[in-house]
Amino acid sequence: MTTTVPVSGGDFRPYEVIVGRGLLTELGARVAPLAQGRTVVITDETVAALHGKAALASLRAAGVHGRLLTVPPGEGSKSFSELERVIDRLLAFQLDRRDVVVALGGGVVGDLAGLAAALFMRGIDFVQVPTTLLAQVDSSVGGKTAIDTPRGKNLVGAFHQPRLVLADIDVLATLPERQLRSGWAEVLKHGLICDAGFFDWLAGEGAAGAAGDPEGLERAVVRSVEIKSAIVGEDEREAGRRALLNLGHTFGHAIEAELGFDETKLTHGEAVALGCALGFRFSVASGLCAADEAERVEAVLKAAKLPTRLAQAGGFRSAALLKRMAGDKKAEGGRLTLILARRIGEAFVARDVDPAAVTTFLDREIAGG
Repeated sequence: MTTTVPVSGGDFRPYEVIVGRGLLTELGARVAPLAQGRTVVITDETVAALHGKAALASLRAAGVHGRLLTVPPGEGSKSFSELERVIDRLLAFQLDRRDVVVALGGGVVGDLAGLAAALFMRGIDFVQVPTTLLAQVDSSVGGKTAIDTPRGKNLVGAFHQPRLVLADIDVLATLPERQLRSGWAEVLKHGLICDAGFFDWLAGEGAAGAAGDPEGLERAVVRSVEIKSAIVGEDEREAGRRALLNLGHTFGHAIEAELGFDETKLTHGEAVALGCALGFRFSVASGLCAADEAERVEAVLKAAKLPTRLAQAGGFRSAALLKRMAGDKKAEGGRLTLILARRIGEAFVARDVDPAAVTTFLDREIAGG
């Protein structure tokens, strides 16, 4: 059984996110109507070993000529040098505008392959086949593609919507526990921004999904995609409501950058979890949210074995974190924009946040307050 979530709105071509089990074996049949010529499957070396042969076999069975292009695993592949190498290989394969790129992997592969597809021949079609929970519920939907620079995460990119997203719950069984729980942070985030009932389910019966229960994971992915697709349909380019999806990300990206995007120290999902906890506590400190709401958020994140305090990630200086936050994509004219909350399920965009208030808050957090 599969669930199809449509993504439409704005000026982009509508597409579908298909969530279910065993979808990797259907890749060829799903891609065949889109690919008039050839297909290049971009993946990382880890995913290639796990799922590369199955992906190519499915394409071949459907009469689609496919090739595998691998990149090193990890955030380091979201770089100008790797983007240049990928595009050079697409040129060497003599792809043209009728051909399709398939992004088979997590968020790094999806971002890199999507940006390469956006730039190649001024834009060719691509299909997302996310193999991590984080990518299934977040980065594969919405058309954001990007690479990192030493100055920050995702600062160079393009909006390029996929033609199709296949979220196969079965492939999540190969994820290490830490990666699964990192993706769970993004699932919890969706409840925190606009669906308190969903958050309640995730904190209760649905918590089994964080431990790998397939039924819990499938329901969590479907609802997360429904929430994200509705927001993207209203605001593709983050001019307004789409910024809500960045709850936890301004704090989280600053922390990641200070750690050199070293996922052995902190994964992206862990950074988002920590950022969500910080966002709720800053909301309390600003008089916007009741303390018991932030305490509940922290308790649910802890139960999912996710970090909630800066000391769990390393030693930081408030000035360094604030400088990173000021360089965030959502900052406007050097003014801080944060996603804050009035309560669980009711987040909002706060513009022109006082940097002095953030500094005071971070100093207290760093001191363990």
